[in-house]
Amino acid sequence: MRKTLKTGWVLGLAMLLLVSFAVGCAKHPSQEQLNKLEETKQAALAAEDQLKAKDAEKASLDKELAAKQQELAKCQQEKKAVAERLGK
Repeated sequence: MRKTLKTGWVLGLAMLLLVSFAVGCAKHPSQEQLNKLEETKQAALAAEDQLKAKDAEKASLDKELAAKQQELAKCQQEKKAVAERLGK
């Protein structure tokens, strides 16, 4: 009985030590790591904003290009019609 009681205390103490080591050795981010994470987050948000702005600019330029291509096609038709009237 005495040996069982002693073994129980030893096992209990070992469990307590394991738990305390596990809690004491837990990795938590340092302030430097948190700062770097925040900087990275801000950079990602800025990049997303820049992407949205560039997408809007691209859409505007695509619309302008389509208008210019349409104007070019109209001018080419007009040139062809004038050339036909001149007999060329």
